[in-house]
Amino acid sequence: MTIKGMIFDYGGTLDTAGCHWGKMLWHAYERQQVPVTEQQFRDAYVFGERALARNPIIKPDDTFHRTLSAKIRLEMEHLCTQGAWDASENDFKEKHEAVLDDLYGEVQRITAHSAEVLTELHKRYPMVLVSNFYGNIACVLREFGLEKFFLDIVESAVVGIRKPDPKIFTLGVEALNKHFSSSPQLGGARGALTPSEILVVGDSFYKDILPAQKAGCKTAWFKGEGWTEETFDETIPDLIINDLQELL
Repeated sequence: MTIKGMIFDYGGTLDTAGCHWGKMLWHAYERQQVPVTEQQFRDAYVFGERALARNPIIKPDDTFHRTLSAKIRLEMEHLCTQGAWDASENDFKEKHEAVLDDLYGEVQRITAHSAEVLTELHKRYPMVLVSNFYGNIACVLREFGLEKFFLDIVESAVVGIRKPDPKIFTLGVEALNKHFSSSPQLGGARGALTPSEILVVGDSFYKDILPAQKAGCKTAWFKGEGWTEETFDETIPDLIINDLQELL
C-alpha cells in the first residue's frame, strides 16, 4: 500500500483499544459488582444509547467525563425502573461513582497510549477524525490531549450523516484534501489525495471497515472484543491490528 493520509475513528478505537463500548461498560459493572445480569445490562445499554441519540442530553462543551456519567446514569436508571436492580439512593450513587471512576481511569490510560502512537504517525501523515458522536467530540479530544493530531473533524451529529453511510468517509477524504492540497508542508503541491491513498483505522467492521472500503479507502481493522460473537471475512480489511502500535 502507498499511504499518504489517515482517517481515524474515535470511540472504540482511540479510547478503548478496539473493545466495543458496551463491553467496556459491562466489564466495569462486573468489576464494581453491580448486581445485574449481562442481558439486563445489554438492554439498559441499548436504551441509553437510543436516548442519547434522540435527545440533546450531551452539550457541545460537555467533557467525556460528563458524557460517561450521563451514559451510566441512563443505564442504571433504566435497570431500576425495569425492576432489574432494586437500588437504594445510596447504593445507586455509590455504584454510579464506582463505575464512572473505573471506566474513566481506563480511558485515560488507553488514550495516553493512543497519543504516543499518534505523535509518531502525525510526523508522517496528515490525519483527520471521522466519528459517530454526540456533538462534543472536539471537547473530548482536548480533554485527552488528542486534538493537535487532527487537521479536521467530521462528526455525525454535526454533518447529519452517520456511519455506516460511506458518505461520511467521503467527507473525511474531502476534509483531508482541503488541508493537504493547500499546504506545501503536507506535500499538497503534488495534488489531491485519492481515497486509495488514505488508510481508515476503526474498530467496527460494519461501521468503519465496510463503508470506508465502499468509499474507496484502504482499511485497518482494530480487532478487539466485540459486542457479539459474529465473525467477519478477515480478507476484506487491508490490515488487521490488535494494538495501535502496530500501525508504526
